[in-house]
Amino acid sequence: MTSGFAKVAVGYRIASMPRQIEENANGALGALLRTMLSGCEVRWESTRTMLEHTRQHPDILITASDRAPVIVEAEYDPAMSVDSDAKSRLGQTPEGDPRIIESAIALRYPKEIEFAYDLDQEIANASFSYYVLYADGSRFPKSGWLTGSATDLADLISLVSVPQSTVNAAAKVLEDGIDNATRVLEEVDKLRPAATRTIARLLGMSNVIQTRRMACAIIANALVFHERLSGMHDGVKPLALVCGPEIDNPQNETLTAWNYVLEEVNYWSIFAIAKDVLGQLSSGDAKRILSRLRETAQRIHESGVSNAHDLTGRIFQRLIADRKYLATFYTLPASAALLAQLAVAKMKNVDWSDAEAISQLRIADFACGTGALLSAVYAHIAGLYQRNGGNPATLHSEMMQEVLYGFDVMPSAVHISSSTLAGMEPNIGFNQSRLYTLPYGRQSDGEVKIGSLESLQSHEMMTAFNTSDPAMRTGSVGEETAAEIKIDTPDESFDLVIMNPPFTRATNHEGAHANVTNPAFAAFDAPRADQAAMGKRIKQLGKDSCYNGNASIASAFAALGHRKLKPGGVLALVLPLSVAAGLSWQKFRKMLAKQYTDVSVISIAANGRDMSFSSDTSMGDCLVVARKVNHDKHHDKRIELISLNNRPPGFVGASEIAKGILGLNQIRQIEDGPYGGTPLIIGESSVGVTLTTPINNYGEIWGPVRLMDPSLAQTAYALSNSKLWLPAYPEVHRLPITSLTPIGKMGFVHRDITGPLPRGPFTKMPPSPTATYPSLWNHNAKNETKMICNPDSQLIVRQNMEQKSSTVWATASRAHLNEEFTCGSQPFAVIFTEQRTLGGPAWPNVIFDDERFDYAFTIWGNSTLGLLMYMWHSNRQQSSKIRTTILQAKSLQILDFRVLSDDQLEIAQQIFEDFRDKEFLPAYLADIDPNRDLLDRRVICDLLGFDENVFAAVRRLSAKWCAEPSVHGGKKRP
Repeated sequence: MTSGFAKVAVGYRIASMPRQIEENANGALGALLRTMLSGCEVRWESTRTMLEHTRQHPDILITASDRAPVIVEAEYDPAMSVDSDAKSRLGQTPEGDPRIIESAIALRYPKEIEFAYDLDQEIANASFSYYVLYADGSRFPKSGWLTGSATDLADLISLVSVPQSTVNAAAKVLEDGIDNATRVLEEVDKLRPAATRTIARLLGMSNVIQTRRMACAIIANALVFHERLSGMHDGVKPLALVCGPEIDNPQNETLTAWNYVLEEVNYWSIFAIAKDVLGQLSSGDAKRILSRLRETAQRIHESGVSNAHDLTGRIFQRLIADRKYLATFYTLPASAALLAQLAVAKMKNVDWSDAEAISQLRIADFACGTGALLSAVYAHIAGLYQRNGGNPATLHSEMMQEVLYGFDVMPSAVHISSSTLAGMEPNIGFNQSRLYTLPYGRQSDGEVKIGSLESLQSHEMMTAFNTSDPAMRTGSVGEETAAEIKIDTPDESFDLVIMNPPFTRATNHEGAHANVTNPAFAAFDAPRADQAAMGKRIKQLGKDSCYNGNASIASAFAALGHRKLKPGGVLALVLPLSVAAGLSWQKFRKMLAKQYTDVSVISIAANGRDMSFSSDTSMGDCLVVARKVNHDKHHDKRIELISLNNRPPGFVGASEIAKGILGLNQIRQIEDGPYGGTPLIIGESSVGVTLTTPINNYGEIWGPVRLMDPSLAQTAYALSNSKLWLPAYPEVHRLPITSLTPIGKMGFVHRDITGPLPRGPFTKMPPSPTATYPSLWNHNAKNETKMICNPDSQLIVRQNMEQKSSTVWATASRAHLNEEFTCGSQPFAVIFTEQRTLGGPAWPNVIFDDERFDYAFTIWGNSTLGLLMYMWHSNRQQSSKIRTTILQAKSLQILDFRVLSDDQLEIAQQIFEDFRDKEFLPAYLADIDPNRDLLDRRVICDLLGFDENVFAAVRRLSAKWCAEPSVHGGKKRP
């Protein structure tokens, strides 16, 4: 505690100091920002900065040729008028700059700045408070203030100087221009199909409309880049002088201009493939296409966002025809920025002020797609270098030639990756990039190749041979090679591997891929035999790794990343949310536990498209970031699990979320009991929550993912350790919990019942009241409102399958587990049939030796505690649907019925009989369902012997469970 004398002394010292007026503070901050924002003009307290005749000039103005202007208005705490000052600047226009101010930062200086002896030093060390105001009336954060250093402020300025609304508008312009040009190419396909077939071959794609859109997108991208290069190089004329309306033969002039770029400037990855495509058109068709796309490129250039790495990438991603099989969903720009920032932060012992140290890094994306992740990493590293006083332009050549490695099987994807990375500094040349198109499918020698996964057991790869492939252009002026390029990717040689790999599974059991031999390898119209051969090859190459075909091909990329990562390196992946609980992902979880430390998993506790970090998908995914341990070193056996409320809201939001995650300390542990997690605060709002949990070498599930309320995870964790520890209830009770396997077993997978011969011994038919082999096969809402459910089909024994049918029928039972539990429409996790019945894909069998356990299992599984443990053990990848599998259900944790007395088992049966005919509401309404309330009371008080206080705590738990997005799925409550 400070003494009275000390307080007087401090007060005297402050009062006796000379007061630093705000203008001095603005000057010191502006001068510091100038060192951190190379390429920008930073002015402060200047009377000649605004076109508007205002009596007050802005405190700090930041402008750049390729950025929107940004204002910083600053005051000493309490900064009563800073908000109105910042708002007044929105919509104004700086002198000498035609662009209006779309964002202004309101900043509050801490009190100590006002009486600083060394103002420059105090500014450099200060923690400021600030927020952003936008021209559309929005504010970030919505309430409260952000806090950060001058470095954080410089980061913020860089981000808001590329307004997302402007980027979105430019993307719409680009997409509309591509659509208009595609209409011309559609006519060409009808009248001169040989031309479009040749273009398709150049792109390595089928001659379909998406390929023609892709061709136009490649030309558009080259034109956008051309307009940026004009003026930077003497021989590159503006588009108006190359393919403008006054030019007689724009095709010839454009091809000539692009040849000049290729020979004198380089950028083969961008212009070579565009030149080849344009050269296949007649002069008339080319003129029409160039006319439409020239206007598009000029409008994008005028917007000032042609260097935004998310602009053309998002358009190209929509046009990749084989994405339905490759399942490479485009990483949203803000998501890419979040992952990149978290990954780079885990790269220890790198001096970000040292250009030589940065040039020694090796960073790879073995499924680079359109380059969103590599671009985000590059941008963040360049920003770190810039904040440390460096000029990012000086990094460019080394970043392109040595640091960044990208691999993909689609030439068009490599084209856009090259474009986005080269576009970071378009006026800086480089010799060759490390971006490669790799062979995929059946090759000319009869062998099959599977892209970058070929290096799962090798340190060498060969590029695909195609003289129009950007990967074939090497050297200072891009001479073409006459053979494939050998790429050396030694094991344990990369500092960072970052990927959003394909999620397609090798299995084809159901859905859109049911008639495909192997969806993971069905791209490019691969014949069935080739699919099978590629599937066999991945099994061979992925042996002894974390690859599992039932997980998805993503597990093979995870294995590849692990193999190529050096000790101390960082693995950063976008993976399906099934990685958290899926049995097929267990080897990956084991690998992380054994060989990685500083593990973070970020998921989104939302629904629909908002639950994914990728675009064009409503399937949940997560970010996994971890650092590989050095050999034979002990490491922390914990994992940090972060659940965000929503997707990152743009670049500013992503940056603040990353800083919030990295700045967390004393994070609540799952063992601490049901007190919730550590909130992630931005401004005055919680944007997520974090919790740490132990991980072990057995690959146990990551139960807390996508949970908005971590007290549910803490309660479930306690239950899994046979402790009933409830939120806001002080006592901890013992409750015997065990896995399903020791006291029961699961029945057959439905494909073992009715699958093609010789696998399945039965044929499924409509139900019959006298069926010999009744079956409960599908979900039917009208048939599932009560715990007792009637069979919905019957099974007929196939000829010559009598013996096998007896084996399968022996697993028929009365208890059935819900394999795909849609909580928004279905009431029950467990259901009961009066007679022994074979379960199908919706309701597999659960078989107990003691039939009294059927009753106990049914009432336990549908009580709040049973529902919680089902969710804890399940895959929550879809809105309102929590899933398990027969194999995974074997480890489902349930009440240990073996320790119940005969009297308790009789009570369980009586409870079941009392509830058998009661109607239940869908599970997402369990907290307001009177019958569920009564069931909880009977289970908690009558069966288990706890008092009313425990029952009340369980009902509170029910409300928490129902409030989870993975339970209600966004469905409105009555």
